[in-house]
Amino acid sequence: MITPVFKREFLGYFRSPVAYVFLIAFLVISVALAFSRYGGFYRANLASLDAYFQFYPWLFLFLVPAAGMRLWSEEKRSGTVELLFTLPITTLEAVLGKFLAAWAFLTLGILLSFPMVLTVAYLGDPDWGVLIATYFGAILMAGGYLGVCSLMSALTKNQVISFVLSLVACAVLVFLGLSGFTDTLAAVFPVSVADAVSNFSFMTHFDSFTKGIVDPKDVVFFLSLMGFTLFLNVVVLER
Repeated sequence: MITPVFKREFLGYFRSPVAYVFLIAFLVISVALAFSRYGGFYRANLASLDAYFQFYPWLFLFLVPAAGMRLWSEEKRSGTVELLFTLPITTLEAVLGKFLAAWAFLTLGILLSFPMVLTVAYLGDPDWGVLIATYFGAILMAGGYLGVCSLMSALTKNQVISFVLSLVACAVLVFLGLSGFTDTLAAVFPVSVADAVSNFSFMTHFDSFTKGIVDPKDVVFFLSLMGFTLFLNVVVLER
């Protein structure tokens, strides 16, 4: 019974202009950053999308909570969550259906950047293995962010509070992997502790994909994060 929930949620995104605004904003901001002096797309003088994808963890930090804040908070506020659970589906099926629909929507946003691929292909000879690995990593990372946001959304009826909670939780999982933070941690604690902490960061695991490395431990991290947060999502809704 996941499919009916998935269809209802996914098609629901496109019944509102907000979805189109979100997709356009995501593409415009990401491309603008890549071509800005901070992105250094032209300065790199390479047929590569490194300048484009380097901003993804930071873009996701704001855009995924914006996309996910209504997943459960709006259902709770409007009272439709009770109606949803009167259907012959389990809580797990409802959670998975809504999550997969939102993940598919985010994946669509990521894949709409395909013109950037055509641009680098026109300018030179890109490493297609790196490009494919990076897109795969970006989609997995979006799922990781979304799992956290779905859980935060289940905790409140207020979308703004859901957004703030998601932003804070995801920010922690970003900052744990920043070199400045890990260097400071390594100066106080053993390096093994700093490495262990950084392994909980989105940045740490996405970095391998941007180098064309699909490491099983990075795939497992994102899938485990999704699984853990969705499990907690079910627990929160059933309590």
